[in-house]
Amino acid sequence: MIATLYGKLQARADDTIIVNVGGVGLRVRVSASTVAGLGAVGSEVQLFTHLRVREDELSLYGFATEEELRLFETLMTVSGIGPKVALGVLSAAPTETVRMAIAQGNLEVLTAIPGIGKKTAQRIVLELKGKLDLGGLAEAGALSPLDEDVMNALINLGYSAAEATRAARSVPSNVKTVEERVRIALQYLGGG
Repeated sequence: MIATLYGKLQARADDTIIVNVGGVGLRVRVSASTVAGLGAVGSEVQLFTHLRVREDELSLYGFATEEELRLFETLMTVSGIGPKVALGVLSAAPTETVRMAIAQGNLEVLTAIPGIGKKTAQRIVLELKGKLDLGGLAEAGALSPLDEDVMNALINLGYSAAEATRAARSVPSNVKTVEERVRIALQYLGGG
């Protein structure tokens, strides 16, 4: 139905924006990463969209990339996962982190996402493992086993999956011990 939107950003909130397309303001639910990538109110935006049609409402979901849209739609194929939870997953962690966690069966990363408990994480892995396109993850900087250990340690300390992934990737590759990598990642997160 509606595959993309192109128009002026009229208003923005945490998880909703209004895009003016030809004089019509469309309310679009978006992930945190999409909101972060948008310009100021009044700037031009282009979104890839998913229209959800229910008996009593039409909901439009927008994404900055086609990859994010595909992951959103794939997550909604899992029993018990609706658009709200799928959007929450995309807001909490980068798409490559979620895809890699599913491919590797890494429940710690998934359960660190708000709204995803252990049973839901297991169901996601069970239903989607082997179904996700993992192309491009190596180029996107898939995490090494050491980086995964750092990321899991940071998640256990209360950082979000997105923060932990960014911090783990910030550590120079010549640092070899997990303890030292965690220390450097914590400095990165602390801004010093």
